[in-house]
Amino acid sequence: MSKASIIGAYNTEFGAFVKKDKVTGLMTDTKTYYDMIVEAGQGAIKDAGIDAKDIDAVFVGSCSPGSFNNQEHVAPLAVEIDPALRFKPMSRAECACASSTVALYNAVYGIESGRYKNILVIGVEKMNLLPTAQMTAVLAGSSHWPSEGSKGWSFPMLFAEYAKGYMKQYGIAPELMEKMLATAGALCYKNGMENPLAHQKAGPATMEEILALNQLDAKGKCKNMMIAAPLRLHDCSLVSDGAAALVVTSVDNVGSRRARATHIAGIGHACERLAENVRPNLYEHIAGKVAVANAYKEAGITAADVNLAEVHDCFTINQIISTETLGFAADGRAGYEYMEGRFTRDDDKVGINLSGGLKSKGHPVGATGASMHALIHKQLIGEAIGVKAKKADVGVAYNVGGSAVTNCVTVLKKM
Repeated sequence: MSKASIIGAYNTEFGAFVKKDKVTGLMTDTKTYYDMIVEAGQGAIKDAGIDAKDIDAVFVGSCSPGSFNNQEHVAPLAVEIDPALRFKPMSRAECACASSTVALYNAVYGIESGRYKNILVIGVEKMNLLPTAQMTAVLAGSSHWPSEGSKGWSFPMLFAEYAKGYMKQYGIAPELMEKMLATAGALCYKNGMENPLAHQKAGPATMEEILALNQLDAKGKCKNMMIAAPLRLHDCSLVSDGAAALVVTSVDNVGSRRARATHIAGIGHACERLAENVRPNLYEHIAGKVAVANAYKEAGITAADVNLAEVHDCFTINQIISTETLGFAADGRAGYEYMEGRFTRDDDKVGINLSGGLKSKGHPVGATGASMHALIHKQLIGEAIGVKAKKADVGVAYNVGGSAVTNCVTVLKKM
């Protein structure tokens, strides 16, 4: 069992923090990459109830700051959080959308080694300074470039292959798949409406509302356009800016902070082959199941023990497959269970994406993993941001990088 705990957490608001001149197309930054690192770091340290001088190291997770912001070598920016952090060791982790979860795992290893007592983990991304086409091209760099990115494959296209494989494997007709995906997306929109930090605080909150957007309007336009069949616009997560941060220490060092601490009880980190065309079974997350098994075993739990989960709904198909990967539904059945009303805030077993998920909360890729952990941590200590879990003793974060390549599963427990 892991010997690390979270004693502080902070999540900035997520959004598109830019102003665009409609005539010139010029983008003006209204909350910078640098601003968000400082806000998140200061917030987490304050929440932990310690001083910046007590932080021994800083680990930053960020996916593509060089391409999004022309800024590499980003970890030392954390010095600006507080003068007391000057001369501390700092480094950056990059694992696509799982960058800040991997940064967290590096912190866990640092705590367990005994080298560090307190570590600050920051996840951050600023994506909206680029036009959509350029932003999509940057993200494609996290695919297998020779066989995917260089051939014009985008991430909607890559996850659409999982959707098509899922439909074929389980005999699901396109019309039914459309309803399953819309139900999963609507659940996240509904939850996100109550999250004050969410990028999108309003949206179609029922399957029927989403399906109605699939129809052509009087001008012959579709508000829920097809992006990569069968995935439509409302099946895709948002392009967001934001940051989140955590303060990690050892279980033995929690002391009087126990009531506001959570135990990182188990972690699982498993990587799949990067290129989709060399993988079998494009209808399940094989590496994800390995990560789940490892995390559950280390934490001494089963899926039945989990009360809430933040799953990586970069696309609605991934939310459905991830629900099965975590053992909350049998393979091929999660879509049906979502349609039956499962996984809501009122679910007697497990609530999923109570934050609104990537679909509504937002998806600043380097910040997503830290955000998942921060929000579950807040649920477990009784300080839920947005929708409150029906029960909050055990929570799970399932964060993926790339097309379900880097699979990170964390079990958090109330202390």
